[in-house]
Amino acid sequence: MEQMLKKIKEATGYLLSRVNSPEIGLVLGSGLGDLVEKIQDTVVIPYGEIPNFPVSTVEGHSGRLVAGLIEGKSVLAMQGRFHYYEGYSLDEITFPIRVMRQLGIRNLILTNAAGGINETFKPGDIMVIKDHINFLGLNPLRGPNHPELGPRFPDMTEAYAPQLQDVALKAAQSLQLNLRIGVYAWVSGPSYETPAEIRLLRILGADAVGMSTVPETIVANHGGMKVLGLSCITNVAAGMGHEKLNHQSVIATAEEIKEKFQKLVCRIIGSL
Repeated sequence: MEQMLKKIKEATGYLLSRVNSPEIGLVLGSGLGDLVEKIQDTVVIPYGEIPNFPVSTVEGHSGRLVAGLIEGKSVLAMQGRFHYYEGYSLDEITFPIRVMRQLGIRNLILTNAAGGINETFKPGDIMVIKDHINFLGLNPLRGPNHPELGPRFPDMTEAYAPQLQDVALKAAQSLQLNLRIGVYAWVSGPSYETPAEIRLLRILGADAVGMSTVPETIVANHGGMKVLGLSCITNVAAGMGHEKLNHQSVIATAEEIKEKFQKLVCRIIGSL
């Protein structure tokens, strides 16, 4: 754990030599990275330049930090994230969140592309995450705990801050967008789920399913950060439609809805 603290402080020190302390953190999921085009006065830092940072390996994830201003608010955006299926440990996946917290960020917006399980959802919908199901049962807080990073047993009753959900819903209303609200289930990937798994997840109460977000949410809550989760529903889940699933269609749907997604996130940031 002392080694982890050292790595966090090395990365933080490097970033503070390049950017001012940001107010809001953004993690941009598959096909959603174009939101950085809305950032003004940008400073772009490839992950490979940051001490101890992993490197993105997935199509649709550019692999760089972009700092600057959105709606007058100082933001730090991850244009691409890290996934369990890439072979990274949970410590590596959540390392950027630890660094954001060390930088002083207290509001974190996590976005992802997800499959719709709720039968009323359709591709192109945006869902505000109200809760999640950790279908893997893995936890990034396993192992020794350091009080400097957070408590041994963090509460997850409000893992996704209700006040940030309210901000998102009001922002959507002002833009005349209809947001969905639901529960996100985390699976490992990279294979998509089977129809039987989707039926089980629906019974368990999941409305959408994806391969990210939950480890980052756990670590953010551990560090006292407030989390807003937004899922772009890019496809119906396995067994619910007639088409087979592929990553290219996920990226294509994210591209189709990027304009309304970008407007929504910018309006949310402006309201924080």
